[in-house]
This record gives sequence, structure tokens and C-alpha cells, in this order.
Amino acid sequence: MASGIVAQISGTTLWRWLSQDALRPWHHRSWIFPRDPQFARKAGRILDLYLRRWKGAALGPSDYVLCTDEKTSIQARRRMHRSLPPAPLVAQVMNQEPYRSASRVFFIADNGSSHRGRRAAARLRATWPNVVLVHTPIHASWLNQIEVYFSIVQRKLLTPSDFDHLSALKRGLIAFQRRYQRSAKPFKWTFTRRDLHVLLVKLKSHNVAPHKKIRSRNTSP
Repeated sequence: MASGIVAQISGTTLWRWLSQDALRPWHHRSWIFPRDPQFARKAGRILDLYLRRWKGAALGPSDYVLCTDEKTSIQARRRMHRSLPPAPLVAQVMNQEPYRSASRVFFIADNGSSHRGRRAAARLRATWPNVVLVHTPIHASWLNQIEVYFSIVQRKLLTPSDFDHLSALKRGLIAFQRRYQRSAKPFKWTFTRRDLHVLLVKLKSHNVAPHKKIRSRNTSP
């Protein structure tokens, strides 16, 4: 109307036109091209672990692979206490069987500030000599299967996040975990080193600067 295209139009009519043309200008998708020159090597060793291999050799029956991360932004809306830092996660795992007496326990983790770098790996190894910390490449937390579980928790429990107290939120999380333990089935991970190679070749063919973040409109229905 301001541009003189139409004399008058309702919001309902405008929405109907957009729907008929399958236009969703408010929808978009974005991705980040790998900028780590060692991306393929770092990602490949994680994919090998999912196939129960490490440095070219098969894992033994007492070797375990765990995916780990911190699920942040879980707060009761009517918060009564100040936020606290995350509690130790590794100790909860390593102080129980079968991990306490395992030959090796591979912890797959992203590059979060609380567990990034060689110092974090050395700190864990000093306390638990059988722990091997394996980091995902930067901006590749999708390689960590814990993200699959986090998405389930987000959809099934935390959307909408409506809890009166932190204690209610804690009870909800623990109750959901116990129920999920009884009904869950193992994730079927199908992305392999071959798939990774195909993906990297495809990205390279776009000939875009490694650090450039691409954003495109999604006009699909």
C-alpha cells in the first residue's frame, strides 16, 4: 500500500498469497564450512570409534565409547536461586562399573570451555588413567551422538520450559531419563568416513572461503 502496488490489502490475503506460492521468506538455513585443516582426521577418528576402531585396531570387549556434553540453558522460568556452574560429569560415570574397571573409556566431547584442549585431556587422565578424551572438530558437535539425545530431551520435556522451581525441573529430568532408559533403542549411526569424504569434496567444489558462513533463503514449502 505504501508503494502504491495495491490500494488496500488485508493481512489475511497477504498470508494466503504467500502460502499459495510456497514462499517462506522468514525461513532460512545456514552452515559453516570447515576451517580446521585437520577436520577430516579429527572427524574420522570419531567415526572410527562408532565402528569400534581406534588407530586402525578393533576395540576390545572392555573398551567403551561414550558421547558427552553439557546440556546448557535448562533453567526453571521462575528461578529462585542464582545459577551454578555444571557439576562434575565424568566422576558420575567413572566411579561406577563397567567403566571403573574398563581397559579404556573414550569420551567424545566438543570444544566447550570446560573440557577443551590438551590440558583437559591431561587432567582427566591424571585422575582416571583409562580415560581417552576425543574432541570433535570446531563447529562439528553434530558428530557427537549426545546431541541426538539432547534434541529428544528438548522436544519431549523442555518445550515449553514451564517449571515453577528448580527442584521440579530436576525431578522432571530424572523421571524422563528413567522412563527413556526403559523404552530407548540404540541410535543407528550410519555416517561413515566414506560419507565424510564425499561431503568434504562437495563442500570444496563450492570454492568458498573456509571461514565464510553461508546463509541462504529457504523457499520450500
